[in-house]
Amino acid sequence: MTRDYQLIGFVTAARRCLATGVTCLALFAGPNAALAAATGGAAGEPWQSLPPTPPLPAPAKSGYAPVSGIRMFYAVFGQGSPVLLLHGGLGNSNYWGEVIPILVRNHYQVIVTDSRGHGRSTRTAEPYSYELMASDVLALLDYLKLTKVNLVGWSDGAIIGLAIAMRHPERLRRLFAYGANSDPSGARPDMEGNATWTSYIERTRGEYRQLSPTPQDYDTFLAQIQAMWAQQPNFTAAQLQRITVRTAIVDGAHDEAIKPEHTRYLSRTIPGAKLIILPDVSHFGMLQNPQEFSDAVTDVLK
Repeated sequence: MTRDYQLIGFVTAARRCLATGVTCLALFAGPNAALAAATGGAAGEPWQSLPPTPPLPAPAKSGYAPVSGIRMFYAVFGQGSPVLLLHGGLGNSNYWGEVIPILVRNHYQVIVTDSRGHGRSTRTAEPYSYELMASDVLALLDYLKLTKVNLVGWSDGAIIGLAIAMRHPERLRRLFAYGANSDPSGARPDMEGNATWTSYIERTRGEYRQLSPTPQDYDTFLAQIQAMWAQQPNFTAAQLQRITVRTAIVDGAHDEAIKPEHTRYLSRTIPGAKLIILPDVSHFGMLQNPQEFSDAVTDVLK
């Protein structure tokens, strides 16, 4: 929990949220929820759990886009303003399974994809980089004939979103970046010892074997992603300051992977960025409280 929310009492929490300009969604749930968010008190402690990965709903269409030498899985749901959901590292598009129907009910067309080498998508021998995966996403948008989208990214997906916002702002309407870091120093050094994070890594092994066209290659895949994490991203403050896309920097108050001060740094550095802290979730907010997560998304996209 960040020091901004280590407060006593609902009134103090409300004053602090208003003073800092942070959107504190717990306030709208009432005094008890706000106090629990402020003090780290127990309220079922959903941030310490990793709910099951949901299945994808039945899509209106799905397939594989031939982009950048790979076959990139995608699926499309609903009708309306397009929203592209990008999952986190080692994950896959199924992690959005509870969010998709909520956004569809709010009249958005939702597009999900598996990043290269993740889920159902193939990969090449080319080393992983966020710039490479951003180029994959842009090629997918071209394939789907989508000129401009809202982008919702979680973790690595949010970093890819930042890369696109910096280099191709004309392709984005809004950016909702959840659990992002702009350089390796933004990651928490103790996350490897966190039980929820460890459960996630263990889970992704089984999901990779189930979904991947190369199910025996998880250890190689994991090593390649971890090598990228150790050295990337490397976005400078000057690059972040040139972002013109309307951006929300979002995280869970109990993120086990990203330092809270780094999240605040991103929100201060990107011009006009909105800082949103979801009070009862961690790095896996879309699993732990999909309604709250989706409500934050729809509020940003309005």
